[in-house]
Amino acid sequence: MNADILDSSLKEKFRRLTFLSERSRLMKRKMIPHFLILLFLGAFLSGCAGVGVEIKEGQLISQEPPFRLPLTSEFRLVDSFGHPGENSNTRGYIYIKEKDRQIEEMFILQIADRTNPEAGPITAPSLKPYAEQNMYSKDKIRRGEVEGDYLIQIMAWNPKASVLQAVVKKGFIIPSHLALQGQFQFIYQKEHAVSIRYSRDVNSYPLKVSEEREKWVKESISGSERQAYEIFKESFLKMINRIYLGSP
Repeated sequence: MNADILDSSLKEKFRRLTFLSERSRLMKRKMIPHFLILLFLGAFLSGCAGVGVEIKEGQLISQEPPFRLPLTSEFRLVDSFGHPGENSNTRGYIYIKEKDRQIEEMFILQIADRTNPEAGPITAPSLKPYAEQNMYSKDKIRRGEVEGDYLIQIMAWNPKASVLQAVVKKGFIIPSHLALQGQFQFIYQKEHAVSIRYSRDVNSYPLKVSEEREKWVKESISGSERQAYEIFKESFLKMINRIYLGSP
C-alpha cells in the first residue's frame, strides 16, 4: 500500500511538472511576437530619428528631404526621437547652445515623412502664435516651388514640457525665462513636412532687458526689448532666407 501511495505521489508530481513545463513553453511562445514587436519599435524609434540629419560647418544638413540651413550659432544635438503614425512618421531633433549647463538657445527640428502612398498629400496646420499680442511678425517666403510660413513671437520656456524631459534628465538647465522664438515650416513635394522652432533666452543678449511680459507686448515694445527683438529678427530671417532646397 505504501508503495502504491508513493508511486501515485510520484506520478502526480510528474504530471504537475509536465503541465508547468508545457505552460511555460506556451507562454514563451506567446511572448516572442510581443518581444519582436517591441524590439522592432525600439529600433525604429532610435534609428529613424538619428539618420539623415547632421550639422556640418555651421549648416544643418538634411538628406531626406534634401535641404541645407545655415545656423545662427554653434549648436549640438542633445536628443532625438521618432513617432510612428498611421500615414506618416515624425522625426525630431533638439539642438542647444548652453553656458555652464544652462541653455541660452534652443533649436528644434521636426520632419514628418509620408509613409502611406495611398494617403493624401502630407499637410501641416497653419502657424499660430501663443497669443496675438505677443506676435511681432508673420509672413511667407518662397524658394523655387516651395513656399514656407514663419512667425516671430515672445514666449516663455517651460522646462516641464514633455518634449524637453530628455534634455532636463541629461543635466541641462532650462530656465523659465522669456524667450524670443521664430517658427518656420514648409511642405516638400507633398511628401515631407518640415517644422523649425528656434528660440533664445532674452537674458542671453548683452542688454539689460525686462522679464515682465508687459514690456514685450507688440504694441508697446521699446528700448532694450525692441533692440533685442530686432537683433533676433535679423538673425532668424537671415537663417531661413538662406535655406537651400535640394541636394548639393
